[in-house]
Amino acid sequence: MIKKLLNSDFIAHYGSVFVLLLLCSYYSYATYGEQHPISPSAGKVLGKRIAAEVGDGSVLIVIRNTAGDRTFAKAIETELKARSVSVFGTVAGSPAEIRKAIEQAGESGQKISAIATHQPGSLFGPLREGNINKLREKHSALSEVQVVFPKSYFWPSFLTRENIVNVVNQNADIAIIAIGMTMVIITAGIDLSVGSLLAISAVMTAISLESFGGADASVVTMIACGVLGILACAVCGLFNGVMVTFFRVPAFIVTLATLMIARGLALIMAVRYQASLSGGATEGTPEAISIQADAFNWLGNGVTLGIPNPIILMIVLYLSAHYLMSQTAFGRYVYAVGGNSEAARLSGVPVMGVLIAVYVICGTMAGIGGVVDASRFEGGRPNAGELYELQVIAAVVVGGTSLAGGEGKIFGTLIGAMIIAVIQNGLNMAGVKSYEQKVVFGGLILAAVILDQLKKRR
Repeated sequence: MIKKLLNSDFIAHYGSVFVLLLLCSYYSYATYGEQHPISPSAGKVLGKRIAAEVGDGSVLIVIRNTAGDRTFAKAIETELKARSVSVFGTVAGSPAEIRKAIEQAGESGQKISAIATHQPGSLFGPLREGNINKLREKHSALSEVQVVFPKSYFWPSFLTRENIVNVVNQNADIAIIAIGMTMVIITAGIDLSVGSLLAISAVMTAISLESFGGADASVVTMIACGVLGILACAVCGLFNGVMVTFFRVPAFIVTLATLMIARGLALIMAVRYQASLSGGATEGTPEAISIQADAFNWLGNGVTLGIPNPIILMIVLYLSAHYLMSQTAFGRYVYAVGGNSEAARLSGVPVMGVLIAVYVICGTMAGIGGVVDASRFEGGRPNAGELYELQVIAAVVVGGTSLAGGEGKIFGTLIGAMIIAVIQNGLNMAGVKSYEQKVVFGGLILAAVILDQLKKRR
C-alpha cells in the first residue's frame, strides 16, 4: 500500500503541495485565537470609524514606541487628515509619559473627542475607564473623550496577511538561491558554498557603495555596485564548475573548499575595510559594513503595489528559471546530463559547458541573494548566510528534486522553500530556539532523501 502510494502520480506531482497545505492547516489550527489588529489597514479602518463618530473635537493617538505601532499611527493620522479631522498629536512611550501627554492635552483647552490606540494600548493605566473618568471630570476639554481601538476578532495568527507576507519575504533570499541549487542538483552535483558567496556579495556591494558614493551614491552607482557583488559570486561559481569538469574534483570537495575560502575572504575584506576607516591606526573588526545610501534599502525593504520587493524579485526569477528549464534546449541538456552524462555526451550535449553553466547560475543566484541581504539590513554582513546551504538544499530536496540527478522542477523548489519557511515560522511561534531548529531541518533533509530512495525502489 505504501509503495503504491509513493509511486502514484499524485505523490510525484503534488506531494510537496499537499505537505505545504497540511502544514498550513496544522499551524492555522494551532494558532487560532483572538486577534488584536495593529497594522496599517487596521489603522486606516480605525481612522474612518473615528471620523464618522467624532464631532468637532481633535484626536490624540496613543501607541507604543515600536516600528509597527508607528506605522499603525501614521495610517490613522493620514486617514483622519484626509477626512478633515484634526489630530492633536501622537504620543509613544511609558504609561507615565502617556498620562503626562493626556494631561497636557486637557490643559491646552482644545477639545479632545477621542484617543485612538490599539487593544494593548487600551490596557495602559492612563487609558483605563476609571482613570479616563477622572480626567473627564478634571479637564473640560476631555469631557467627551472616548478611547477607541480596532475591534478584535478570532482568526489564526498564522493566516494573518502580515504573517504570510513576512514568511515569504524573510525567506525570499533562500528561495532565490534555491533556483541555482536546483539546477546543480539536477545534474547530480551539489554546491555547499552558497551561504558564503552570499556574504561575499553583500560585503563587496557595501564596500564598493561606500567607496564610490556613500550617502550620495546615485541609482546607477547602486546598480553597478550590486552587479559587482553578483559578478564576484558568478566568478566563484565558474571556479567551482571548472574544478568539477576539467579537474574532475568531486563537487562536494570543491564547494566545501569554496565555502571556507569565500567566508574567509568576506571576513578579511570587512576587517581590512574597517581598519582603513581609521587610516590603519586601529585593528578592524569583522562587523557589518554600514551602507549610508538610504535609497539602497528599496530592494530589500521597499514595497511595490503592496508587495515587498524581495517577493517580486523572487517571482520574476522563478518564472524566468521555469521558462529556461522547460522551454529551452539548455533546460533539456541539464536534465540529460543529470540522467546519464555519458549518454548525453554521446548525443552531442556539451556536458562540460552545461555543468559549468549551472554552477555559474548557482553562484549568480547567491550573489543576488547577497545584494538583497545587504539592502534589507542596510549593510554588508560578513557573517551573513551562515548555514544557508542547509536550508537551500532542504528546500530543493523537499521540493522533489532527486539528489541522484535527472529529476526536479523549479516550481517544486519554490514549494519546498515555502515548506521550509512555514516550518521555520511555526517553530518560531512555538518558541523553538534557532539552534534547535537545525535538528529539524537536518531531519527534514534526511526524510526527503529517504522518501526519494523509496520512490526509486520499484
